[in-house]
Amino acid sequence: MIRFECDYAEGACPEIIKKLQETNMEQTPGYGEDIYCNSAREKIKKICNCPNAEIQFLVGGTQTNMIVINSILKSYQGVISSDAGHINVHETGAIEATGHKVLAINTEDGKLTANQIKEVYKAHYNDENHEHMVQPGMVYISYPTENGLIYTKKELESLYETCKECNLPLYIDGARLGYGLMSDESDMTISDIAKNCDVFYIGGTKVGALFGEAVVITNNDFQKNFRYHIKQRGGLLAKGRLLGIQFDTLFENNLYFNISNHAIDMAMKIKKAFSDKGYNFLYNSNTNQQFPILPNEVLSKLSEKYSFSFWEKVDENNSAVRFCTSWATKSEDVDELITDILN
Repeated sequence: MIRFECDYAEGACPEIIKKLQETNMEQTPGYGEDIYCNSAREKIKKICNCPNAEIQFLVGGTQTNMIVINSILKSYQGVISSDAGHINVHETGAIEATGHKVLAINTEDGKLTANQIKEVYKAHYNDENHEHMVQPGMVYISYPTENGLIYTKKELESLYETCKECNLPLYIDGARLGYGLMSDESDMTISDIAKNCDVFYIGGTKVGALFGEAVVITNNDFQKNFRYHIKQRGGLLAKGRLLGIQFDTLFENNLYFNISNHAIDMAMKIKKAFSDKGYNFLYNSNTNQQFPILPNEVLSKLSEKYSFSFWEKVDENNSAVRFCTSWATKSEDVDELITDILN
């Protein structure tokens, strides 16, 4: 079986495995206070052009979203998200389990707009019963979205400006950040991301690491005592150097972006094959997630050899599915898939 259902099917890129082996018997302080975590922090600060950022390392995406959001919100506040947002549909109520409501907004493509944020903000405070309601306390978006789409620089700047006007911190889930930034459609760098939000995270689990996410807090107001929140929620890894080594390696010699670019190249070849065959797409994604709409008999045939994710039923005879590439996707596997698509 050749797997295209997710971007974390493999272990880690060879450079990380090599570095972990080389440093295995070294003795270091724990809890992210070692030389490798500090080196990774400095590299990330430099590439983000944020010398005063606070950077902490966590194990996984759900854990990261839960800790960051809980650290920002007051007890009576909720987080605004697209109804397709990961925290709303794929995290088993992790945010609600901390006592905070996800305030989901219906979106056609999974992207929030500045106008939607402004409307939610005004609707809350124009309601005479607003003190009896969950107060909007921050905004969550992901880059790319769950549907493989990305924000343009203009869209993100507009969104962040509105968030500041409404005093709503903006948090960006970057589980697939590398894949978004390396898309041909992207007009942003990682420093543009850092400049247009209060907190974001750089995904490692889906982009070359064994596990791990790097939280980048650019707003000084949310930096103090963040490690207390990490510890209280069980996220302060004793062997923190395992995270530091991975991010220190990923941000050496442009590795993070190079391996992300490979995933995009593979995804675009798959997209072209489906398009050349005459199939439509549920979303016009130019990142590592592709959502072709295929006849059920085609899905049945492909599933004998390939694994992919069911997304939604389009009609009685056709369904949308997701084919997902990663830093580790093999060119020969993609070529084999393309042959089977076209034949």
